Amino acid sequence: MSDFDWGVIARSWPFLAEGMALSALLVAVATAGGLVLGFGLALMRRSRHALVAAPATAYVTVMRTVPLILVLFWFYFLVPLVIGRPVGSLASALIAFVLFEAAFYCEIIRSAIGSVRAGQTEAALATGMKRWQVMRYVVLPQGLKAMTPLLLNQVIIVFQDTSLVYVVALRDFMTTASVVASRDGRPTEMYTLVAVVYLAICFSLAKAVEHYTRARAA
Repeated sequence: MSDFDWGVIARSWPFLAEGMALSALLVAVATAGGLVLGFGLALMRRSRHALVAAPATAYVTVMRTVPLILVLFWFYFLVPLVIGRPVGSLASALIAFVLFEAAFYCEIIRSAIGSVRAGQTEAALATGMKRWQVMRYVVLPQGLKAMTPLLLNQVIIVFQDTSLVYVVALRDFMTTASVVASRDGRPTEMYTLVAVVYLAICFSLAKAVEHYTRARAA
């Protein structure tokens, strides 16, 4: 470590910050969009009508059994061929992340909703509440407490998965660090920085999950 060049990190930080901004954008959009779409899929999967539940089940099964990198390829290379015009790297990545993560958020939400006792739903319906009111005021508040640790864990996974966007020519934090490492010939410094940043962020989120779980149990 005697020749460890701290200066290369300082000189390259504006470029690295751009990569971190892209990683943060991917995480934010994938989480927000995935939650919205995942909630809709969860409701569809819980439907008693096969025509409603079956498509959602098929979608979730497919997305949970293929790697994210393949979904990125689909949207970057295949979708433009279908629609006849390019989609763009960033748009492809954002859409792919949302659609992919929605399948996982769907199962988290569906499990959390299922954890609420059926008797509470029946009691709420007996008071004259409509089903959407029962879902909003009775089921979701309780389900949210159960799903929060799993949602935070999924955010950690999404952040780690952002490194895959290099396949569609995007430069996230990991990719920008790789570019600097190759350009300046300082792989030790760059990959050490990446390891420290990933460790700090993922460890902080993991501790937040642990703290929330302990507080909820108390």
